[in-house]
Amino acid sequence: MPDYEAMYFRLFNKISDAIRLLQEAQQQTEEAYLESGYECGEETRAC
Repeated sequence: MPDYEAMYFRLFNKISDAIRLLQEAQQQTEEAYLESGYECGEETRAC
């Protein structure tokens, strides 16, 4: 009989890892944007 509890916990942990990686990527991207010094109206971008 499959060990559903073990499979569930493995899946839960992998999903949690993926969410953490996505959150870290978002935070790094936001920090890079803020550090770029971009302001509305610069270049051809509009706010």
